[in-house]
Amino acid sequence: MPKKPVAIAATQAHTINIGISAKDRQAIAEGLSRLLADNYTLYLTTHNFHWNVTGPMFNSLHQMFMLQYTELWNAADLIAERIRALGHVAPGSYAQYGQLTSLDDAPIKPPSALEMVRILVNGHEAVARTARALFPVADKAADEPTADLLTQRLSVHEQTAWMLRSLLEE
Repeated sequence: MPKKPVAIAATQAHTINIGISAKDRQAIAEGLSRLLADNYTLYLTTHNFHWNVTGPMFNSLHQMFMLQYTELWNAADLIAERIRALGHVAPGSYAQYGQLTSLDDAPIKPPSALEMVRILVNGHEAVARTARALFPVADKAADEPTADLLTQRLSVHEQTAWMLRSLLEE
């Protein structure tokens, strides 16, 4: 089911003149808000799996998930601060994230360890798609800081998905 559009509020403290039009800043902030929601949803799922993983791969997955959720937690700040630099309010509630994210919530009952890995592969690939979809907007607006942020996020999510996929090989 398609998510409802969520209005992204702009700050009104003063006029922003950074060489990017208000319309482009709005579009970029909306895309970054979707990226932030995907990132935060994946963070919650990864942290959940860190707590609830069981089985023979417990120690390695527990440690791997901790590294991954820590990276996602740190990324949330970078994404939110870019939204703020563009003159918009960063979303920060579960309700907003639920409307903006392209990811499903974590299962209520913890899945098997390998199913956790599959879910996280799909999550990282989805976040990569969200980041990639924003590139044309940032490029059109000559928004290099956002393009740089997107490049960094893509690198992390694509590499993490690859590493997780490697655990699923027979």
